[in-house]
Amino acid sequence: MGSLRGISVAIFVVQALLASVTLVSAQGSTNGSRWQTLSGKAPSVIAHGGFSGIFADSSFGAYSLALLTSPPDVILWCDVQLTRDGAGICFPDLKLDNNSDVAIVYKNRQKTYLVNGVSTKGWFSIDFTLRELGNVILSQGVYSRTNKFDGNNYPIMTVQDTYAQLNPPRFWLNIQHDAFYTQHNLSMRSFVLSITRNRNVTIDYISSPEVAFLQNIAPSFRRSATKLVFRFLGQNNVEPSTNQTYGSLLKNITFIKTFAFGIIVPKSYIWPVDKDLYLLPSTSLVLDAHKEGLEVFASDFYNDVPFSFNYSYDPVAEYLQFIDNGEFSVDGMISDFPITPSAAIDCFAHLGRNASKQVDLLVISSNGASGDYPGCTDVAYSTAIQDGVDVIDCPVQMTMDGTPICLSSINLIDSTTVAQSEFSNLTTTIPQIMPGSGIFTFNLSWNGIKNLTPIIASPQSQYKLFRNPRFKNAGKFLTLSEFLTMASNASSLQGVLISIENAPFLLEQGFAITDAVLDALTKAGYGNKTDQKVMIQSSSSSVLMKFKSQTNYDLVYKVDEDIGGAQSSTIDDIKRFASAVVISKDSVFPETSAFITSATNVVPRLKAANLSVYVQTFSNEFTSQAWDFFSDPTVEINSFYLGGGINGVITDFPKTSNRYRRNRCLNRGNQIPGYMSPVQPGSLYQLITAPYLPPAEAPNPFLTEADVNEPPLPPVAAKAPSTSPNGTALAPTSPNGQPKVAASAIMQLLTVFLAISLLF
Repeated sequence: MGSLRGISVAIFVVQALLASVTLVSAQGSTNGSRWQTLSGKAPSVIAHGGFSGIFADSSFGAYSLALLTSPPDVILWCDVQLTRDGAGICFPDLKLDNNSDVAIVYKNRQKTYLVNGVSTKGWFSIDFTLRELGNVILSQGVYSRTNKFDGNNYPIMTVQDTYAQLNPPRFWLNIQHDAFYTQHNLSMRSFVLSITRNRNVTIDYISSPEVAFLQNIAPSFRRSATKLVFRFLGQNNVEPSTNQTYGSLLKNITFIKTFAFGIIVPKSYIWPVDKDLYLLPSTSLVLDAHKEGLEVFASDFYNDVPFSFNYSYDPVAEYLQFIDNGEFSVDGMISDFPITPSAAIDCFAHLGRNASKQVDLLVISSNGASGDYPGCTDVAYSTAIQDGVDVIDCPVQMTMDGTPICLSSINLIDSTTVAQSEFSNLTTTIPQIMPGSGIFTFNLSWNGIKNLTPIIASPQSQYKLFRNPRFKNAGKFLTLSEFLTMASNASSLQGVLISIENAPFLLEQGFAITDAVLDALTKAGYGNKTDQKVMIQSSSSSVLMKFKSQTNYDLVYKVDEDIGGAQSSTIDDIKRFASAVVISKDSVFPETSAFITSATNVVPRLKAANLSVYVQTFSNEFTSQAWDFFSDPTVEINSFYLGGGINGVITDFPKTSNRYRRNRCLNRGNQIPGYMSPVQPGSLYQLITAPYLPPAEAPNPFLTEADVNEPPLPPVAAKAPSTSPNGTALAPTSPNGQPKVAASAIMQLLTVFLAISLLF
């Protein structure tokens, strides 16, 4: 077909690098005897159109990346379509227009056909010869995914091209529309028999949702190593040759066994969800199929499509539900993001709750387990402890009656229903604290605040990604004293982190926040406690200097701006009052339009000065991560630890971070597999061609001494009136500190992915 125009020379280089990755990852799963698959072996990873979550489905880039980030026995999936002259191509759909530029190249070639009885308009493969399709390039067909790699001119490849150029360990052909091709005098049966007789191509699996097709070809494969698999579609969809719904066919597994070795089912056939996207009990499908000797392959795994809330936006947790639930395991999983099931199978399955830590990574909560429950509530903190967090945090706020409490924001509107309560008339504007208006903790007594209803934070709600709606108002708020009592009773904790912000403002308003924190810690016994450490965090150096003069607590300086570096004198200044620094993710790996562009030297320079470096905030929602992390929070954490060298993470999903540091793939030295290798900063960005490059962004500023140095805290003033006659809070003298800039989400890519960059 002349299909790999412009990249033929690079193919050899990529294949050589693929071979080296295979050697690194060839160790594979170490859990052979534990698997509850039909064969007793580890489940298979099937790369759906390659790594189609990033590159165009069925493209050379997608297949190459799948090989680089998957186990050595990964299966490459090819959806087979037929051209007008009978050639078989790998393409994800019967219609060509959604995943290629065919509508631009051949503007007037649109047709309408009946497909399974439905009138369908588009550009169909049957209307083009293979030669004509040589002018068409592939594109990303899922519009919520990045299109930045469409400029790489990936051509449509034939089945033979795909096998010859990628040399996959195992190869899967999916035949979705045999009946349609038969209606147009094209024989999918002839193509399949021809390709399987080709000595240069090995086909390991052939699947189809059409009973008649599989029954037709089954006699030819009775003595073949190629396995036939029946694909179930939606339960209410009608299978064309039997005129039965797939739900009805599912009740007759014995019949399926007469012509197939296994079955593909949507994952909801195994673990259904209710209308609110919460898991229902599993079905008996896998066990029933195994009794009949049928392997079960689960489909519809996508890291970037919302799944059950039970998984807390963690795709590894979802995969583990299908392979490590104690009752059954599917025999394979079909995914657009094969890196994730690869890691789930080899690194995380069968770990158990008491698996030992493989790396020294401190896990600090962000308002407790605030990804699952309203932040700073009793249930958020108890869940974080249960999930294995090392340090739970309390952002201290002050109430009108001088009670220090734990709350994520000084503005009650951010985390409670106060705007819908009897206190809604207390809205004020305080420019020194925040732009816009709010209802602040110091405007209400503790009795008023503790009776407010908590609200779970959903920072990615603009993308319609909401957190645990069934428990969005769960829990109750805690005073600092109650928080310390809970922490003191948790033997698994290494310590607590107390965060203090807006101290100058509060002191000038008569709220002795630093004294209140010291008093609560002393009364809770933390002055003499040796089994749990106390960490005091603030973006105000004057706060930390005060604690340094009065305590031996660990002091943590929070840099609340994205920075590109730090002056040596600034680092020396920080060392005077802190032993650790909190920085944003963007200060480690800067990004442009959700692509990692480089790595700064901030972490190594801070660590060289004996300062521990903690990074915030790690969230599970895929929209909070760079494209480079493949919509997988585990890839992100791994890259910051192994690639960025950080000491700890601050996260609203501590369970994900705790599981990461226990995964068995981290103890293999230089044999760490590709799917557990850190990203190479900028490698994905380098694959974007000029017409698709996002606008360049200004570099982050350096942290200077002027940003850090502050005068001492002011004394506690007599309490001023809470509001002025016009309803706006009185403005005190300007507080110390810098304007706060929200940390932007950052991203990056696997080191091994450098192989693909050599193609261009």
